[in-house]
Amino acid sequence: MLCRPRPIASDPVDPGTFRAVLGRFATGVVAITALDHEGRPCGLAANSFTSVSIDPPLVAFCVAYSSTSWPRLRAAKVITVNMLAEHQRAVCVQMATRGGDKFAGLTWRESPAGNPVLDGALAWIDCRVDAEHPAGDHVIVVARVLQLDTHADGGPLVFYNRSYGGFDPIS
Repeated sequence: MLCRPRPIASDPVDPGTFRAVLGRFATGVVAITALDHEGRPCGLAANSFTSVSIDPPLVAFCVAYSSTSWPRLRAAKVITVNMLAEHQRAVCVQMATRGGDKFAGLTWRESPAGNPVLDGALAWIDCRVDAEHPAGDHVIVVARVLQLDTHADGGPLVFYNRSYGGFDPIS
């Protein structure tokens, strides 16, 4: 079996190839929400969400430095992670859009912290930002879980190969 030679560490990685390769890893999609300092709902979509630790309970996600939504969310004492369901592709697209009212036409309830829990989301997690770590063109946000619960039934919204879909479990 022939293998390609390993690139030397100083060789640049082609951004298109990087996206194509990492696009082959399926991820779930979340909407991160809060109320800004004026009491208005704000949010963003992320597919870089993961659990970090059980003790203490920590989660993490990545946000682009260019995000105009993250500064509004970061200013909140508590943020809420909404795990999106497979039927919420339009919600994801709306949350990922720059500017405008990301909550137009969306219905939601308040989490115990008072943040938006989107109707139809599979689960929610209220958390407090513990740390932010610079990482290239993104920041890795580590957040401590304060409260969480399931919310609705259904399958997850999955992002794979630049497309959205659902999950079909193997029986």
